[in-house]
Amino acid sequence: MSAKPAALSISDALGLGRLAIDAADGLTGLVEHMHMSILDTPGFAPLAQGVTGGVTRLVYRGVRGAFRLTGAGVGGAASLLDARPDDRPVSRGREAALAALNGVVGDHLTETGNPLALRMQFRRDGRALTLDEPALAEAYPDATGKLAVLVHGLCMSDLQWARQNHDHGAALARDLGYTPVYLSYNSGLHVSANGRAFAEALETLVAAWPAKIEDFVIVGHSMGGLVARSACAYGEEAGHAWRQSLSKLVFLGTPHHGAPLERIGNWVDVILGKTRYAAAFARLGQIRSAGVTDLRYGNLTDEDWQGRDRFARAPDQRRPVPLPKDVACYAIAATTAKEAGGLKDRLVGDGLVPVASALGHHKDTARALKFPSGQQWIASETGHLDLLSRRDIYERIAAWVAQP
Repeated sequence: MSAKPAALSISDALGLGRLAIDAADGLTGLVEHMHMSILDTPGFAPLAQGVTGGVTRLVYRGVRGAFRLTGAGVGGAASLLDARPDDRPVSRGREAALAALNGVVGDHLTETGNPLALRMQFRRDGRALTLDEPALAEAYPDATGKLAVLVHGLCMSDLQWARQNHDHGAALARDLGYTPVYLSYNSGLHVSANGRAFAEALETLVAAWPAKIEDFVIVGHSMGGLVARSACAYGEEAGHAWRQSLSKLVFLGTPHHGAPLERIGNWVDVILGKTRYAAAFARLGQIRSAGVTDLRYGNLTDEDWQGRDRFARAPDQRRPVPLPKDVACYAIAATTAKEAGGLKDRLVGDGLVPVASALGHHKDTARALKFPSGQQWIASETGHLDLLSRRDIYERIAAWVAQP
């Protein structure tokens, strides 16, 4: 009898404890910042001189030191568990929650060695694949030469391709004979970091695939499309063999030129930061991960963010990255409106990504992605997550993928 899936593993519990301690430490810093801002107000200056360098600062330092000491202990226990992981299966609800958490603070989880941080891996049915030919042959006894790799979006997991009794990967296997492989990754990391890692992982996967590859397709939803484009750029730069095998790229609601909600979040940071008493609260807006801030304009490369304050108000400084050469690229955008072409398309599109961004349109010709007219499509009355389950969207994908 198989073990019942657990809501949390032991390492999950320790990771959550470590994250709670980190949060408490950060909140203490926020309160200290606000306290000092008030004391620094004209009229309070004499009092501030006596307090900021004395008892108050000592108390804050002591509280934060206690949190950090506790966090170090929890982190040490978690690292010991990594050597003997909890093999008990966990629930899909846990997978979804962990993916969302990584999307929001995944960079922090990685930097602090928290066991909740997701590692990039290819998976099947939620289980990690070993990337050597015997192991892949065992995992895919009916592997075909038609490989489809599916890349999920921000705050999502590979298991969430299955939605409303539909999975684009499973449908492509059923109807066209593709073998689907699902990527799992920490969507809170920079897109370029995930793109580089994805390129390396694909090089290993394609080399070890147990059948001769005849056709190789990548389907990316939302941020997953950006990670795929970044991987293509880094794969070309490294001279990877898989780039020669890739024939088609399908983008579903990918914010090629960013998403307005992240730009609004950036404005909130700036406005709060200019107000004396609210400046401390601007730090709450800076909780969001590197992956989220990359969505402001659609960053793909390290140069797009290195050496810059990712929370600072700044114009689009991305290095233009065209669609990959010798790859047929297709884009599907969505709008919640009944008909495409209205104000709603330009502002919210599918609720997260405007239509123009999903289709790669840009007023700067160097940045515009030139999808041929027959290789782009707009789905009306469709939300961002509906791109994963709508029958007409799958039929469009299948028709494109089936083309020579």
